[in-house]
Parts: sequence; C-alpha cells; structure tokens
Amino acid sequence: MNQIVHRANSRGEAEHGWLHSHHTFSFSGYHNPDRMGFGKLRVLNDDVVEKARGFDVHPHDNMEIISVPLAGSLEHRDSMGNIHVIQKGDIQVMSAGTGITHSEYNHSATDKVNFLQIWVLPKERDITPRYDQKHFDASLRKNNLQLVISPDSRDGSIIINQDAFFTLLDLSEDGSVEYKLHTPGHGVYVFVIDGAIEIEQKKLQQRDAMGISGVESFVIKGYGSSECLFIEVPMKMEAE
Repeated sequence: MNQIVHRANSRGEAEHGWLHSHHTFSFSGYHNPDRMGFGKLRVLNDDVVEKARGFDVHPHDNMEIISVPLAGSLEHRDSMGNIHVIQKGDIQVMSAGTGITHSEYNHSATDKVNFLQIWVLPKERDITPRYDQKHFDASLRKNNLQLVISPDSRDGSIIINQDAFFTLLDLSEDGSVEYKLHTPGHGVYVFVIDGAIEIEQKKLQQRDAMGISGVESFVIKGYGSSECLFIEVPMKMEAE
C-alpha cells in the first residue's frame, strides 16, 4: 500500500474577506510542488463564503467541477441557463467541456455557506458542457458506502466525464467499513469532513486527508461519529 497523509493544518490558506479558503492542492496564489494533485484529482478547496457574497461570472473549460455543500446554501448560475440552489445532502457536477461560464453565490443574506470545490481532470476533452445535481439521502450512508458520482451513473449516482467514483460515508463510533476499489490500479483520496477515523493504523481528524494506492481494498474504522468523502481516480496525473 502506498500512503500519503495531508493534515488539515498543512493546507494552503487564502483570506479574501468575503472568502475564506483552504487548499489541499496548489491553487491560485498557493503553490506547493509537492501538492499538485492526486492522480486525476487536481483541486480540493474547502471554501467558506460570507453572506450574500460569492464568485462572479467566470469561465472554465475541460474540467470536471464538483460542489459538495457542507453547511448553508449555494446558488449556481451558468451560461447553459441553469439556476439552482444546493444545500447539504446535494451533489453538483459540471462538465465544463468546450467552455462554460458560471457564478457561485451564497444564497443566504444571514448565514455563511461552506462547501467543497473539487476539480477532476476529464477523460474526454472538448465535450458538450453538462450540468447535473442530485440530493442523496444521508440515512443510506450510515455505516454504509454511498456512491454519489461515477462514470456510468450506477446505483443512482451522478455521471462524470472520468473513470472516477465519489463515495460518502457516515461512520458511527467503533463502526468499521471496507472500501473496495471499483477499478484496479486506481487510487483513493480520503477526506475527513467531520469526526475522526483510522486507516492502516493512522488516525485522521476533521479535514485531514489520506491518499491510498497500490491496494484492492482497505478498512476504515470510526472514532465517535464521522463523515468522510472518498474520491477514487486513475493515478496518471496529466490529462489524456
């Protein structure tokens, strides 16, 4: 098993007044040559946006962009005509493809919004842009791996333009679950949203992360209640 542990306090940090962000990998003004991504996973930002503020209209192309709300509500608008508000329990996937513009705003005038902004390099370039979102029942991931994103929308998941799999898990105290890789040779980036877990005798706390490759499966053990995100990706770094 190949392992790499990224502690929460080792992440890059950006403070813009209206935006408070932690960068797991190199992004914008934060550059770390040892943190350029994990396989096809390129960006994992932990963003907190102040009330009624947000990201103005800006372009993207040839990137799979995933938003995972953790608290509050996030309003999305794009050049395809989509206008949606997502909250905790929702997952949003946008394939930028040949090019798209969009904005992301805190939908609330009173509360902050916290969400994970995740970028994955695409499998196929210059596809027609696509947007999708879905709500996932949290009760179905209690001590159970809940697949929310996949390349073929299996088990009711949202489709992504990459051989990638996103899975959520809410683990109870002393709970234990085995993660089996969907595709041989992939790696899995485990991000602890809340609580604490243990993998291969390594304890991970809130916002810690661990990259795992070279295995077919591994076991996650809980300490108290915990919430985790698993991002399984091909390990070749560059876009195909």
